Amino acid sequence: MAGVALLTILAVSNQLGACEKWYMAFLSKTSAFLGRRSLRSLVSDSMAIDMGSASTIISVRGRGVVVDEPSLMAIDINTGEVIAIGLEAQQKYGREARGIAVIAPMLDGVVADFERTKEMLSHFVAKARGGLSYFSRRALINVFSDVTPVERRALLTAAQDARIGRVAMIEEGLAAAFGCGVRADDPHGSVVVDIGGGTTNVAVVANGKIVRARAERRGSSAIDAAIINHVSRHRGLSIGAKTAERLKLELASAIVPVDLGREIAINGRDVLTRMPQSIEITAGEIYPIAQEVVHKIVEGVSETLTELPPELAADVYDRGIILTGGGAQFGGLDDYLRDQTKLPVRVADEPRYAIVRGLEQMFDEPLSLRRAIKRDLHTSLDLRNESY
Repeated sequence: MAGVALLTILAVSNQLGACEKWYMAFLSKTSAFLGRRSLRSLVSDSMAIDMGSASTIISVRGRGVVVDEPSLMAIDINTGEVIAIGLEAQQKYGREARGIAVIAPMLDGVVADFERTKEMLSHFVAKARGGLSYFSRRALINVFSDVTPVERRALLTAAQDARIGRVAMIEEGLAAAFGCGVRADDPHGSVVVDIGGGTTNVAVVANGKIVRARAERRGSSAIDAAIINHVSRHRGLSIGAKTAERLKLELASAIVPVDLGREIAINGRDVLTRMPQSIEITAGEIYPIAQEVVHKIVEGVSETLTELPPELAADVYDRGIILTGGGAQFGGLDDYLRDQTKLPVRVADEPRYAIVRGLEQMFDEPLSLRRAIKRDLHTSLDLRNESY
């Protein structure tokens, strides 16, 4: 019996050896037919990643946006096991089962929980690859303009652990500018205001570089938080983030609403009795709450404009301001900013995707990429021998 088993093992080994030789020969012939660089392009992708505190958006070169999901994870509190990520986690938010918590590993545009951020990014990157691709050759990731070296290193390391070969970081203001039509060779100044969920970034761009930048860790999610606080303190009702977002979308505005008396019913938990309760709330009540947050955001934009040298100020007077990011779609924001600055204001086409489109565009403009890249000795893209 031992002899038969040994002969069987030897036969299987010979078959595996033959398969391995055939596979190596196939790769060799395929590489010779397509060329080494073409074969590498077939099995790996170039990714543009906008990883924010509210959502993660990934665009793959040649395929466009393939991932657009909330930056959320559902975690088993007892075991630490990841239950769901992205859209699946969002569906559980506010209605978590016992022992389950939905968390946001990115906070104010930077990594708050490294291990969870790494897991979340790995999940989204794997989803973006699709097919049989297991390894990405390179990626560009946007970074908040005042990010610290420690915060930048955390995000770069998370990207490396997601099996991305070479990673580079680009300031989000510059990426947003390119993504909404500002040319890298344009000598005149342009102002781009990117409003995300947890951050607002103001960038003045000229000649493909950032001339002035201002970053605030306050975005459109601050309106949700202000609404939750107001309803709890002044109306005695505890509401969740989804209800607050509904109020923001349906009633809130940066300018005085046309119908201040418009009202909707919201449900929550009574602060005193802790019993389920419902109240009616009007647009007139919500308006000053949202407007206070918007005023602070616009105040930061105005302060940046007062610091511009005369020639740049002249350019901005002619060109105005471009709004990007999810917060740019908040009702009346462009009108309010126009009124406060006395400058032309426009919202970019599909403002949520401005950053990833700008990052993706840099793959086709290596000179702009070399100038814009935030170099890191161990993890930045090596551009010397790379063809775009």
